[in-house]
Amino acid sequence: MVAAKKILAIQFKYLGDAVFVTPALRALREHLPDCELHVLVAEEAAPVLENLPWLTKVWPMPRTRGKARIRESWPIIRALRRERFDFSVDFVGNDRGAILSFLCGASERLGALESGRWWGRKICYTRTVPTEKLPDSWVRRHVELLSACQIPPPKSVHLEANADPALSGEAARLLPDAKVICHLTTSQPKKEWPVFRWAEFYRLAAAAGYALAFSSGTNPRERALLDELKAMEPEIVTLPPTPNLRLFLAILKRAKLVVAGDTGPLHFAAALGVPVIGLFTIGDSLLHTAPIYQKEHVIVGGSCICDTRFLDSSICQEAHPCMESIQPYQVLQRLDRILGVAGKIGR
Repeated sequence: MVAAKKILAIQFKYLGDAVFVTPALRALREHLPDCELHVLVAEEAAPVLENLPWLTKVWPMPRTRGKARIRESWPIIRALRRERFDFSVDFVGNDRGAILSFLCGASERLGALESGRWWGRKICYTRTVPTEKLPDSWVRRHVELLSACQIPPPKSVHLEANADPALSGEAARLLPDAKVICHLTTSQPKKEWPVFRWAEFYRLAAAAGYALAFSSGTNPRERALLDELKAMEPEIVTLPPTPNLRLFLAILKRAKLVVAGDTGPLHFAAALGVPVIGLFTIGDSLLHTAPIYQKEHVIVGGSCICDTRFLDSSICQEAHPCMESIQPYQVLQRLDRILGVAGKIGR
């Protein structure tokens, strides 16, 4: 592994998880500063990584969940094979990542291996690490996977991303003044703070002198929640739906702080160097993502009928009491602690 000159890192998971691989990529770069470091990710996640100057190339792969898009994917696979990688590492170890590891043809192929899954994953790699031996946190899991090849952790474990500077003007048009961005929604209702709590927080924060802007995802369910908040508080400032992730990253970069649940915008903002306040459930999302944040940047919901034993059951598919138990005054107190007077209007 020490002699590897060309490396392919593979990460296929949710959009928000793309940034979690950056500490492990940084570890590879620090350990092998002269290597070519390529990354293969889902097409929609590529903007998160493509402006990191220390990556050689980001390869976007078309993806539809549950469906193989062979016609679009095969030319990319052929191009990757022509690169003749010395080493590949599949940080997630799902079926798609395992197959792509094999097809890309690196001479050494490392992957995380979860027991009880498709047997073919094992033959796709030349070296595996059982997921049972890896940490719960996705960030630390990715870093620990590399220790199988004697690659030490990076000097600093933190998320990294850069916004495209060419989009700064458009971002300034959409968000003329730096504000606290409040992102209401996630892809999973169980991780969302209730809309009425956001309304209460808006009233408290506005009275305290903070300028807020509210955003949501682009799908109809998430936009409907933003409309619901707007009906409660007609004076709020809302950001338009922004399906262009490159532009959305440039908007986030302008924020004074981002408040959100366990979702991509929270993690993207942290990677961009923007202060964050993350609102977390007591279960799986806290275990997998919160350990990378400082304590002051995390607020965790109280006791609930669900815990880590029930995360895959229907009990946790809708909004539930542990998120509702987070009080608006707690978020305002944390906002004051992080931003203070400098975060208020006219400062």
